[in-house]
Amino acid sequence: MLLSVENLTKRYLSGSRQTTALDDVSFTLGKGETLGLAGVSGSGKSTLARVLLRLVPADTGKVHFEGEDWLTLSGASLRRRRARMQMVFQDVLAAFNPRATVGSVLDDPLRIHSGKRARDRKQDVATLLDRVGLPTGFADRSIREISGGQRQRVAIARAIATRPSLIVLDEAVSALDVSIRETILELLVELQQERGISYLFISHDLAVLRAVSHRIAVMDAGRIVETGAASQIIDRPQSPAARALIAAVPRLVTDAR
Repeated sequence: MLLSVENLTKRYLSGSRQTTALDDVSFTLGKGETLGLAGVSGSGKSTLARVLLRLVPADTGKVHFEGEDWLTLSGASLRRRRARMQMVFQDVLAAFNPRATVGSVLDDPLRIHSGKRARDRKQDVATLLDRVGLPTGFADRSIREISGGQRQRVAIARAIATRPSLIVLDEAVSALDVSIRETILELLVELQQERGISYLFISHDLAVLRAVSHRIAVMDAGRIVETGAASQIIDRPQSPAARALIAAVPRLVTDAR
């Protein structure tokens, strides 16, 4: 098992008011598997992503990743292991330095984690661009000068630069046009087949999750209320939260992945 999450909780205090963002969340993710995480805004999906990426601390619970106690790692050990778990955000422009070039964005993780010389990293940047379907000449372009779909390809290239075993995608295609969304989803599936990457794919859109997920977990009010094969969740939803999400996509395709 690549990832095991047990009884994860996270609460926030705002004045005298306490909000439970994660409430006893448990799930597993296998190698080369995509787990779709579905839920409306405020259900806890993004908080879960931030806890897994160690961007915010959990209050209680355990996370084991590649056989290690992920939440207890710190310092140099955590920095080394971060290469194995990467993230692609919804707002890619906000995730990048807007004054950066595409090449510098891709060089950063290589410089930090690969230990290679600049000349060798330049070739790696070209290889990454080619793999995500962008011309190698894009390395000299500013992040601000390229389209949203192109930026998302750069974000994926950056995520795979360190050869991670897990990529967390937080609404990674929700801001894209439908035609561009399809090509990005196809790219992600191809990369998974080539490299055995696992995805935790977070979205409110069950149609998107149906296209890429092996299993789907449905979140509501900080809890996972239903988990099952993607076809099972969509064809035979058991929870009110899952039924509400399906009702929001009336033309949802239900044929097998």
